[in-house]
Amino acid sequence: MSREQRLLAVDLGASGGKCFVGTFGEGRFAMEEIHRFAHESATFHLADASGTVTERTHWNDTAIYAEIVKGLQACRRQVGPVLDAIGIDTWGADAQWISADGETLGKLYGYRDHRLDHMVEALCKRIPAEQVYRITGIHFQPFNLSNQLLWFALHRPDLLKTAVKVLPVPALLNFYLGGCTAVDSTWASVSQLMDARRNRWSRAMLRAVGVPARLLPEIVPPGTRLGELHAPLAASLGLNAVPILAVGSHDTASAFAAAPVQDPREALIISSGTWSLIGRLVAHPVTTPDARAANLSNEGGIGNTRLLRNCMGSWIVQELLRVWETADGKRLPWAEVDRLQAAAAPFTAFIDPDDRGFYNPPDMEAAIRNYLARTDQPAPDGRGAILRLVYESLALKYRAVNETLDAVTGRPARVVHIVGGGCGNVLLNQFTADALGLPVLAGPREATAVGNLMVQALGLGLLPSMAGALPLIRAAFPIETYTPRERASWNAAYARFRRLGAAATAAS
Repeated sequence: MSREQRLLAVDLGASGGKCFVGTFGEGRFAMEEIHRFAHESATFHLADASGTVTERTHWNDTAIYAEIVKGLQACRRQVGPVLDAIGIDTWGADAQWISADGETLGKLYGYRDHRLDHMVEALCKRIPAEQVYRITGIHFQPFNLSNQLLWFALHRPDLLKTAVKVLPVPALLNFYLGGCTAVDSTWASVSQLMDARRNRWSRAMLRAVGVPARLLPEIVPPGTRLGELHAPLAASLGLNAVPILAVGSHDTASAFAAAPVQDPREALIISSGTWSLIGRLVAHPVTTPDARAANLSNEGGIGNTRLLRNCMGSWIVQELLRVWETADGKRLPWAEVDRLQAAAAPFTAFIDPDDRGFYNPPDMEAAIRNYLARTDQPAPDGRGAILRLVYESLALKYRAVNETLDAVTGRPARVVHIVGGGCGNVLLNQFTADALGLPVLAGPREATAVGNLMVQALGLGLLPSMAGALPLIRAAFPIETYTPRERASWNAAYARFRRLGAAATAAS
């Protein structure tokens, strides 16, 4: 390498985005955040011609694009006129329709939009659930792109006639930057439209949702060069013709790629954030009846498959804080969140974090209190008790999922890696070690950006393989270790948690 290579990672989550510059030299790696911004979906109430009012949730994709441009401007100021690549990762749902003249057709719908509430059932009336899982290896969630496209085919067939492409969010942003339309296999894999073993769109799935194959973008491997910044954009920014690379554009794929795993066969990985993605790295998709019964997903990784469950994560706490902010007129600081839950009594009650009542309620505290009443558990005594039961329940859910993964893979996990923003939650990390009875290694916190940069480096030939990234990651980021304690009390709590889940299932 004749000079240091500087790469830009754009990491977009459901509540904000961050831009990081990664610098690669001879055997060295450093990463610096250069731009951060907030964004969120907006909920509208729309009235049709009959006066029926419908709730809709949309993203402001042009505002997100404008923030990415600000990130590029920050690169020019802080790094200089030469940037060696840019890669974008996003959440794993939602797509936009593009016309022949390159314009977007309508607003970008958000994955929590209630129009999708019954689309899983609608899809399974068109194609058997067993066949869906055998082809795609993806578990059933309302927000899967399969369900979104089916809704459009049923309710907006005009778009299928006027559009020339439907672009997932990372491809949409690359389209804005450089006219690129391809999507990498990690994002395509979570759509529930890709043949998991062939890395191509499934004709059977596209027939089922009623969308012609010509509308879907090309699927490419992570690390593929897609194009470069539009010349007028690069010139206006004072930058070179920056290459645009496909990365692990599904953020969880990038996060998993950054976990400093010694032996993938024995590591449970949790990407902890708004969602908790709990999984194991396997060589090939596992689409057995046991895997389907457990609702496990086979998501594309970087040279592997992520066998995982998508569970509710910090979303529940984020929504509690939003509700309390509305009531109090100010945000509860995270330090106070930690103090309140640490001071609360342990194991007073539990929730199933994946109960549908917690998916998008108007009032998360009310949803929790309703769940506890419905399951004959005591009402929480104050906010600290609510916070503690949520975090305890998350840790116990992790244990349940881990046991399922152990059974399906036939090989028990011996260590837990927690990556992402949630790895900074000291109490939850300790709860996870206690609940699972396994050591927990937490870090790196910005794992998604790290994985994004490492895939870019791989695509540019700066790394011989993803294995070559691990020493760089271990050297650059501190890893915190948590050891199990209080095993008897957590085992007793887990027994109660499992009985509660069985009772709730029977009642429903």
